[in-house]
Amino acid sequence: MKRLLIAILVLLPFAARAQQVVPPGYVLVDSLIFTPLAAVDSTLEGSTIFNVLPEGVNVRQSGIIRNAVETRIRANRGKMVSGYRIRIFFDNSQTARTASEAALYRFKVLNPGMSAYRSFSSPYFRVTVGDFRNKSEALAALGPIKAQFPSAFIVQERFKYPAVENRSAYRVDTLKVLKKVAE
Repeated sequence: MKRLLIAILVLLPFAARAQQVVPPGYVLVDSLIFTPLAAVDSTLEGSTIFNVLPEGVNVRQSGIIRNAVETRIRANRGKMVSGYRIRIFFDNSQTARTASEAALYRFKVLNPGMSAYRSFSSPYFRVTVGDFRNKSEALAALGPIKAQFPSAFIVQERFKYPAVENRSAYRVDTLKVLKKVAE
């Protein structure tokens, strides 16, 4: 029985890869799936469980536990995470400084409320936008941005953990789908 289980566990990854064979005349493309979520109650933002307990409910616990939770929350405020942004400008020409400022200004005018960053890393000026937790969120935002900035592409960067937004009540996932190649 153990040998059978080990054989299955060893062969399973190979079987999964074998299923991804793309037939001739087709390509795998990324597709987005939007899954509805429960709406987040904005009145709970910045609260802990202890702030929202009903009157008359007493929680008996060591003060060490509450201090440990608060310490952990404070420690994570400045934590850097690996996420995704969309690069809308990348150049090292003599006019790159002015062009990067113009790209940043144009983006902020067209997309108010979305974060945008201009940086210089010798010899390149870069403008990146958004703070996306996963690639699916970045792909969802890339379409409209690519209409405004055709050379836009997704990059992976490290940044401070972005706040949870309550603007959309759905989760976006990426799925590989077969698409027939135009002949």
